[in-house]
Amino acid sequence: MDRMQTLAEIITRHAPATGMYGTPVGCLSLFRADRPTLPIPSVYKASLCLIAQGAKRVSLHDHSLVYDASHYLVVSVDLPLTGHIIEAGEGAPYLCCQIDLDLSALADLIIAQGLTARAAPTPALAVYPSDPDLIDAACRLVKLLDQPQAVPTLAPLIEREILYRLLTGPHGATLRHLAAADSHLSQVSRAIARIRGQFREQLRIRDIAAAAGMSESSLHEHFKAITRMTPLEYQKQLRLQEARRLMLAEGVSAGSAGFAVGYDSPSQFSREYRRLFGAPPRQDIDRMQMGRDYLNAA
Repeated sequence: MDRMQTLAEIITRHAPATGMYGTPVGCLSLFRADRPTLPIPSVYKASLCLIAQGAKRVSLHDHSLVYDASHYLVVSVDLPLTGHIIEAGEGAPYLCCQIDLDLSALADLIIAQGLTARAAPTPALAVYPSDPDLIDAACRLVKLLDQPQAVPTLAPLIEREILYRLLTGPHGATLRHLAAADSHLSQVSRAIARIRGQFREQLRIRDIAAAAGMSESSLHEHFKAITRMTPLEYQKQLRLQEARRLMLAEGVSAGSAGFAVGYDSPSQFSREYRRLFGAPPRQDIDRMQMGRDYLNAA
């Protein structure tokens, strides 16, 4: 049986309706959508995303990529992307698995294999043609959902194989740079972690630069080169996405949501929210609730 068909059947069993599903395999999440969705901004973790059926477009500012069952997506650092499922239907739903990348395991594997970051890194967000060996390993990882007793023993071994396939594939140079403590990609990753942990607070560039081990000018230069936005723009997206989640999932008012994520001015919150999501807060949430299209999926 074709690997992707096998993967699609397993995902269908464990993701029976539209939504995101955690699994007993800690790094693995499953996603299903029975129809195309609106463009949805969300933060993607460093991960490998494999579509078994359907297609999706992801955008980082003005840069867009499309991937499907014949291509896979690699995200090297946590990025605020806009995802748009463009191919899905009741008879052929969008089916995807996301495998989060364990950066500690990645670093250990690089040392064990004696790999070095010789080549210039590829972009932090990239799509590549499917690799049969990588797909085979991912399929075996997802198959463990049918053998829960084998997960503690076999999942770490298969995860390590997946990391090896990525390290020796076209995205390997970027992942090796990410694991190198003194690389710009690794430093920006530390800056991102600091911003994500304190996104509600006032952003102080000198503190972020210090956490990353960079000068302020170097932080701005390399942060924008990797994420296509400034640290302030990155923080803004985190705030607005969390405000949207609070309103949609918890029924919080627009004013309370804006205040909860760090906005002092309701008018500024509404203005920036509309710029990102295309409508004022209340209108956007009503639209999402009526369409039932909100899917925080990879």
